[in-house]
Amino acid sequence: MIHYQLRCPSDHAFDGWFKSSAAFEQQAAKGLLSCPHCGDRGVTRALMAPALARRDAAAPATAAMAPPKAVAGPHLPDQVRAVLQRLRTEIEKHCDYVGADFAAEARRIHAGESAVRPIYGEASREQAEQLAEEGIEVARIPWVPRADG
Repeated sequence: MIHYQLRCPSDHAFDGWFKSSAAFEQQAAKGLLSCPHCGDRGVTRALMAPALARRDAAAPATAAMAPPKAVAGPHLPDQVRAVLQRLRTEIEKHCDYVGADFAAEARRIHAGESAVRPIYGEASREQAEQLAEEGIEVARIPWVPRADG
């Protein structure tokens, strides 16, 4: 199952669970998805928050992030920006940065070819979808500037 944050053209946000990314695409194309707030059927996927691994979990969660130059818009509330800055600090503190090699390293970890550890780096939407379809836990988060930067 894949969990997506969804959004309608009126900017209402809500959650959805799908068997695969293809299942989401099929349902959206057939107009089977609608906003629970306004009923609009123009539902799209939104940016996702990461699923962080518990310390007792056998395999870590992985986080695919937008490149550091992709910063959330100026309309982002200060409270949300502060939470994202704390999240970034924790990820940088507890996860290994693998850069553009994210998808390949996530596959190596999943296959047991590399040490099991939480990682973060850059991945395209297509790469993240492929990883999710392969059963590799991935999350995309907005990458905001550091609080001290």
